[in-house]
Amino acid sequence: MQSHLALLHTTPVLIDAFDRLIEEADLEFRVKHIVEEEFLTEAREKGISQDLDGRIRGRIGAAIEEGAAVVLCTCSTIGASAESANDAADGVVIRVDRPMAEKAVETGSRIIVAAALESTLAPTRNLILEVASTRKKRIDLIEVLCDNAWSRLEDGDNEGYLSEIARTLRERASEGDVIVLAQASMAGAADLCPEISIPILSSPEIGFQYAVDIWKEKGGC
Repeated sequence: MQSHLALLHTTPVLIDAFDRLIEEADLEFRVKHIVEEEFLTEAREKGISQDLDGRIRGRIGAAIEEGAAVVLCTCSTIGASAESANDAADGVVIRVDRPMAEKAVETGSRIIVAAALESTLAPTRNLILEVASTRKKRIDLIEVLCDNAWSRLEDGDNEGYLSEIARTLRERASEGDVIVLAQASMAGAADLCPEISIPILSSPEIGFQYAVDIWKEKGGC
């Protein structure tokens, strides 16, 4: 029996952030964390190969067999592969950044996409362009790589990671109408930029709430 919401992460760093969202939501159903760090490691080194795509889809299939009515993939880099598992899944698979992309296209035409990993830029770009095309809206994408940020996170310096991202956002904010933080782990950087007047969108809260709403619509138990 499908009875819970599963969160597929590629880094354990995100667990605390989503646990806070889970606590705030006061849910009446279980949420299970799944961490597969090797998916992101391989995607960064080699891209999304056919083999990796198959393993991502296979892990999602296993999560559904284990009782997940909804699987939320919190990693933008593997988001397209995860979402494609809907073709064969009995549950619902959601990529965490899709609701954010929808909101970004709705908000402005000049969209700044900020990422701490280069491997995240293409998946986020493709998603936003897909959403814009569906809405028949012309947009301009400004891609920004936050150099040196990810190495801080790998060293366990989350504060330094977010500060580095915030510094880059301040430098580039004037170029756009809205900022998209391409990775869920970047969300905290928005709080460090109160002087930025344009919207800064991050995926965890928007994506998680969307997944919760879908779970409730499915009538999960």
